[in-house]
Amino acid sequence: MPKIATAAIALVAAVVLVVVFTRPGGGGSAAAEEIYRDPVNSAGAHPFTPRTDTAAPGEEPPTTPQPPAQNVSGAEAGTYGGSKQRASCDVEKQIRYLDAAQDKKAAFASALDMTSGEVPGYLRSLTPLRLSYDTRVTNHGYRDGAAYPYQSVLQAGTAVLVDAYAVPRVRCACGNPLKEPSKVENPRLTGPTWSGFAPSKVVEVERSVKVVKVFKVRDPHRGDWFERKPGDHGRHDKKIAPPPTREPSPTSTESGKSPSHTKSPTKKPPSTKPPTSVCPPPHKDADKCPPTTTRKPRSETTKPAEPDPETTTTKPEDPPDPPNPPEDPPEDPPNPPEDPPDPPTTVEQPVQPPAPEPDAPELTATAPQEEAPLE
Repeated sequence: MPKIATAAIALVAAVVLVVVFTRPGGGGSAAAEEIYRDPVNSAGAHPFTPRTDTAAPGEEPPTTPQPPAQNVSGAEAGTYGGSKQRASCDVEKQIRYLDAAQDKKAAFASALDMTSGEVPGYLRSLTPLRLSYDTRVTNHGYRDGAAYPYQSVLQAGTAVLVDAYAVPRVRCACGNPLKEPSKVENPRLTGPTWSGFAPSKVVEVERSVKVVKVFKVRDPHRGDWFERKPGDHGRHDKKIAPPPTREPSPTSTESGKSPSHTKSPTKKPPSTKPPTSVCPPPHKDADKCPPTTTRKPRSETTKPAEPDPETTTTKPEDPPDPPNPPEDPPEDPPNPPEDPPDPPTTVEQPVQPPAPEPDAPELTATAPQEEAPLE
């Protein structure tokens, strides 16, 4: 079983390598299989210049974070890190080193498709920053009087010089020129590794469509954010609030969309039931929708409103009814023989309850029937 698990892990790692390192980059045709890992503090086998990184002695690189995607825009907030009001590279020292070795300067210029005379001005136009993620690039070493390219993964925290389109162009630990990564067939990682390294965490920096007006940089050690203008070395850095990042967007889309879809059907059944009766929900308060919300109040208001006139008419009739019985006793004795014709009148009374006014005189005639038991 341990052998099977080890084999499975190796297979997964191989698949990740193929997926991550065979993505087409800006470097052109396929390169050699080997991809070399370059740690922060390593100058590599064939550096162009001595170290120009301004990292403090003993400063540890940040922990490799999980990137929001395997392709990140250089202009996106957080793609680069650094320290506020402190440049990650000494550009003037880099220029002096190359001026002192014209063969290296010429090789450096050829790697970046420019002339030797353009190198000083080009270097001063770059922005000193640090990589926030393990980043794949096309690196260049110097050997036999010329620059040679090789595919490389630079560790997060590596000091680089970034151009106006947010692409890393120089590695300050060795002065090597950098270009976009090339596609690699059957990649094989070599070189020293570091804590937290994983092929799934390696990113490629995409060239910005427009010239970057300002870099939004995060200090990985302090957690602060600041802005740095292109070509500035930290003198005009401005502290800013943490900008929104892409990290919450995948969780919000995956966990947010499903609830929205699940919540929408649950809300629809109750909302559709009332409108199916009479009218749609937007007109709940309208007069045209009595069954939804106004049926009960109207039934309560109409019922008292209708009986009010009836009660007012019947109530005044009721008080005269009680005085009529005392008046009936004197008339009752002579009326006993008339009782037989009265039953039809009494039978008609249940039919005439809605008209109590004509019944009043008939009640006086039937009063003797009530006094019969008194005898």
